[in-house]
Amino acid sequence: MSNHVDFVPKWLRIVVGVLAILNILFGVMGYLDMSLLFKNGSGLDLTNAILKNASYEFAARNLAIGLGLAIVAAKGVPESIAIVTIIRALIEIQTIITMVTTGNISVMILMPILFLVAELFIIKTLIGVIQKRDASKYKDQS
Repeated sequence: MSNHVDFVPKWLRIVVGVLAILNILFGVMGYLDMSLLFKNGSGLDLTNAILKNASYEFAARNLAIGLGLAIVAAKGVPESIAIVTIIRALIEIQTIITMVTTGNISVMILMPILFLVAELFIIKTLIGVIQKRDASKYKDQS
């Protein structure tokens, strides 16, 4: 087994694991009952067939990202964790842009903003981990 796990801080893998669990829970709740996530404050009428399909797409996306995050957190490869976290951050950015452009700015916008801040911190930390690992590889080869 390679030593890439040694470079990734344990706290970072735990944080990514928590994000994975949250995404998996959002996905499962979305399949069971989307009104658990979106109460009347969102303005979504989930009796509409189109919105119901969109809610299932939302659930599938969260479940897939959650499973991906769980796998990369367990493996501990910094590049893999960074890539999946970047994908998750892009989705948070898309959510924020959608909320702003549709004028649906409420307290609900805090959730993607907080997740985005955490994801950016994870990505920044992982870039440092990758640079440190590569520097030690280069030093060992010299």
